[in-house]
Amino acid sequence: MNGMLETIVKGASRIMLEHENAAIHQKDGHNNFVTEADLMVQEYLQEKLLAYQPGSHFFAEEQENSKLTNALTWMVDPIDGTTNFMRGRHFSAISVALMENREPVLGIVYNPYTGELFRAEKGEGATLNGHPIAPAATPFDQALVTIGTAPYNPVFAEASLKAALQFLLKAGDLRRTGSAALELTEVACGRTDIFYEMDLAPWDYAAGWLIAKEAGALTAMPFAAQEDFGRNNGILACNPHCLEQSLAILRVARSTE
Repeated sequence: MNGMLETIVKGASRIMLEHENAAIHQKDGHNNFVTEADLMVQEYLQEKLLAYQPGSHFFAEEQENSKLTNALTWMVDPIDGTTNFMRGRHFSAISVALMENREPVLGIVYNPYTGELFRAEKGEGATLNGHPIAPAATPFDQALVTIGTAPYNPVFAEASLKAALQFLLKAGDLRRTGSAALELTEVACGRTDIFYEMDLAPWDYAAGWLIAKEAGALTAMPFAAQEDFGRNNGILACNPHCLEQSLAILRVARSTE
């Protein structure tokens, strides 16, 4: 992976950190916000990434997007974990994936508060600050589970919490940290064992999905007929010992909505 991409992402992160008190705006949906920092970071990334890869497209959270095509496309969440960013919780990241033929072939997730840069290329494995990473081997009954609650889409609230209860009873323990991109990377490097969310936009999961998969974690879109990175999806990533039990819990929870 060209080091120039890391330079671009870290440049964007400086804009993010310099505008921690940026103005906040309400978006459509429950508890859904955007800050001026999100918009500035996205504008910077759009300019730099399109110049880095001439002819590529740009698909991002804070804009109206055309349908995802087979063309090279940057899939960007300028600040994943905006609520954390607004509240000074320091668990937010810049998430950038390069899509080709409608699937991620390159991913970077960078948390500027910790200086941790996760990256992956299709078929090349995944790294944290240049060091190879792999998921844990924790069995399901001891698994540490991170959850997303799909707060912008209340239709999934009941199913999300039904699943959380079953994971709490049958696995180890739960965490809710508020950045899907970082939660996917935590499965990738073995800090946690399972992550799920019932409804995520593709910019939330594309880069983290690739990083988890390339690290050796198992990934799934449990409610889709096939993988589709051009739309919202339910997402699961887990260590190799936790897939079947996790899928069973999620599918039962969704079937009883």
